[in-house]
Amino acid sequence: MMEYKIDNEFVLKCLEEIIRTPSPVSYYEEINPVIEKYAGMFGQKVTYDRKHTAYIAIEGEDNSRTVMVGAHLDTLGMVVRRIDDNGCLRVRQLGGLNFPSLEGETVHVVTREGKKYSGIMACQSHSVHVFDDAKTLERNENTMLISLDEDVHTKDEVRALGIRHGDIIYPEPHFQYTEKGFVKSRFLDDKAAVAACFGMLKYLTDNGLKPKYRTLLAFPHFEEIGLGGTYVPPEVEEFVAVDIGLIGPDYDGDEHSVSICRKDASTPYDRALTNRLIGQAEKAGCKYAIDIFYRYGTDANAALKAGNNVAAGAFGMAVFGSHAMERCHMDGIENTAKLIVAYVLDV
Repeated sequence: MMEYKIDNEFVLKCLEEIIRTPSPVSYYEEINPVIEKYAGMFGQKVTYDRKHTAYIAIEGEDNSRTVMVGAHLDTLGMVVRRIDDNGCLRVRQLGGLNFPSLEGETVHVVTREGKKYSGIMACQSHSVHVFDDAKTLERNENTMLISLDEDVHTKDEVRALGIRHGDIIYPEPHFQYTEKGFVKSRFLDDKAAVAACFGMLKYLTDNGLKPKYRTLLAFPHFEEIGLGGTYVPPEVEEFVAVDIGLIGPDYDGDEHSVSICRKDASTPYDRALTNRLIGQAEKAGCKYAIDIFYRYGTDANAALKAGNNVAAGAFGMAVFGSHAMERCHMDGIENTAKLIVAYVLDV
């Protein structure tokens, strides 16, 4: 069994910073410089494609072959759909939002000029003392609204702030780390995987190691709407998506484990690659599970659907409460980082 000592203190610090840096679907301006900073710590540079996907190319022992490890930077979010006459904002979702989990949440609106305004997400029937259907009205994008933390009462007053249709909205993440090693936050999907990738990169750098093959780390911005992995650089032969595992009645994964996905909502992953990942998890001493996720897809899945000629695989830390306030244990993130190390070294 291999022993990969992941610097969990570094991974946790990285995770907190990237979670606190907003990056809802399509909003890359703040997070990409953070990725450049962490890449620079290890002597690496970041390049971008036209979708603003961030790439780090790591030279391998054998550069005749290229593999790719992807972890998406984008998180769930919203855009301004309209401004009501009373100054409240209506929204459209970016990704599969769980609207009941957002009720009463602090949210932030980012204008095209970069101004930020906070507000509260509420149901239009927002008080049991006022509305008969306050408890029963379905919470969805047609019934939820944002009341800004500003003294505005008309559409024109909101527009005077610079807020327009299409402006980006994201909820407060509420990052917490407990003394028992649990991480609670929105956006562990998929920023815990991004931090695990940097944990792998630090391990390689600290130990003077290279991947077996030239390795691209890819950090896209459109996974939550199914488009993150649709473009894959043509030299890539294998694409492993590092994304969350799920916890529930059908699954063996838990918050301490790395979940290897055999099949998602639409496709089984490559048999030979998946078998190799299972063997690498065992060699690395990872606590792991093999699961089938039937309400779920990854960037590797998107790559296949788009016709890319790659072998695809997927794994990641199992997360409780996905697409709401999420939780996992540092053990799960560490096991994910170890499996990334084992994969890129091709043990």
